[in-house]
Amino acid sequence: MKRLLIFWMAVASLGLASVSWGQEDAGEAESSPVESEAAAVANEQTDFDIVRGEAQALLAEIFQDDIGENSWGRLAVSFVIILLTYVARKVIGYLFENWLHRLAVKTSWEFDDKMIPAMRGPVGWMVFVIGLFIALALLNLSAEWDAAIGLLFKAATLTIVFWGILRAVDVFAETMMGLAKRREMSVYGFIPLIQKAARTFLFIVAVILVVQNLGYSVSSLLAGLGIGGLAVALAAQETLGNFFGSVSLVADRPFKVGDWIQVGSKVDGDVEEIGLRSTKVRTWSKSLMSIPNKVLANEMIENWSRMPKRRVKQYIGVTYSTPADTMHDLVEDIKQLLREDEGVQQDFILVNFTDFADSSLQILVYYFTSTTAWLAHMDIRQRINIKIMKAVEARGASMAFPTRSLHLEGDIAERIADGLGDSRG
Repeated sequence: MKRLLIFWMAVASLGLASVSWGQEDAGEAESSPVESEAAAVANEQTDFDIVRGEAQALLAEIFQDDIGENSWGRLAVSFVIILLTYVARKVIGYLFENWLHRLAVKTSWEFDDKMIPAMRGPVGWMVFVIGLFIALALLNLSAEWDAAIGLLFKAATLTIVFWGILRAVDVFAETMMGLAKRREMSVYGFIPLIQKAARTFLFIVAVILVVQNLGYSVSSLLAGLGIGGLAVALAAQETLGNFFGSVSLVADRPFKVGDWIQVGSKVDGDVEEIGLRSTKVRTWSKSLMSIPNKVLANEMIENWSRMPKRRVKQYIGVTYSTPADTMHDLVEDIKQLLREDEGVQQDFILVNFTDFADSSLQILVYYFTSTTAWLAHMDIRQRINIKIMKAVEARGASMAFPTRSLHLEGDIAERIADGLGDSRG
């Protein structure tokens, strides 16, 4: 307040000096021009020197006077460092967006293309925090403020470091998912689960380290959490069971996202998501079923998508009136049409006349389709069945259906026979 008052008094004195100069010029207008001009110049120089001296003294007093324990020069240096910090942050952002990004695009590796934009934020904030800490460290502050600034600097630094690590984990997981999808690796469906587990673990570690660097006792905190954690663990047995079930699924990898699985008689559909607690399956009725990982870890899982080929096993029944030679030729015809169909896997084909059933002569037809996709498999199976029907018709045989022969004896047979005879007569 004192310095402001002196400053404004100096400004006021400058104004008064200018006014006095005007008045003196007006009063001396009657003297000779040469004398008046010389006197005005002398007075002007004298008053100007006085005002200038007062202004210089005022500025010297302002900049020599300290604010607390800090001089104006020290404050100016601190301000310049903060200003340079903002400039450095902008420069780093420009380098990340242009120079480094252009270099990353030229490489064949996708990881650096995603990592450089992800690291721009953490690196920029780290530069800002370091610059702000240096600017504050130059000032003469109290011991309490120095200690608080040091703790906050440690906490902010650790937070930014773990922020960068979390972004790196996300980029690594995204890159691995793209690689696993292209190479059709079985670990593809479990990468999101591993990513969530890693993020959770890093978050817990970050919180513990930040709390520790803020001066709190982590050991006593963990001891207190251990006592309460026992009660929480007892109350969350199902949740822990599902978590360890998810760990078992990651270790065994019985399926991945997109696989068609069947678990018992209730779960039958495509896997959509594998989480820490449950796995979501889209059933054939398009409902979404959430199965706890604990259940999946203890159940038999049938993964239909893991089949290298899909089996077809069926019996073709023809009537008993079919001659033996016709049966032989019909078996050969079915073998031939299976060998000529492009949708049939040629590694193993089995067609044989196997049984004399109750109502038909049984021909076993056993083969595999080259695709495991359900719709394509059913199309191939339908095409083969139509070809078999045409082969049966071409040989003059007919498909059998359940029939029964009834033999009557005694009086009933005679009465029926007499009745049939009378009706004919």
